[in-house]
Amino acid sequence: QVRLVESGGGLVQPGGSLRLSCAASGSIFSINAMGWHRQAPGKQRELVASITRGGTTNHADSVKGRFTISRDNAKNTVYLQMNSLKYEDTAVYYCNAIRYGNLGTIWGQGTQVTVSS
Repeated sequence: QVRLVESGGGLVQPGGSLRLSCAASGSIFSINAMGWHRQAPGKQRELVASITRGGTTNHADSVKGRFTISRDNAKNTVYLQMNSLKYEDTAVYYCNAIRYGNLGTIWGQGTQVTVSS
């Protein structure tokens, strides 16, 4: 089993920054890639960024140049550095871990990010 614990959400003004963390525990070896998704009220969950075990990253067009996904293998932790935050970045942010084969995807509990003045 894999367990994901997110942290780092909160309230920030437009133009501000936050860093989200997602700590993985358990069967770490079964994880192929990890990512961050977000879901705003009344909207579908969408991919924000992902990073593979090999280190290849992918960022949604809406966050390119502002958000950066990274990881610390020693800490089994993935980060999402969010800069130049906008009102439309307000959402619940979820970390996920995509496991090899048919082991499925594990989701964290989510952390709220609110951008407001």
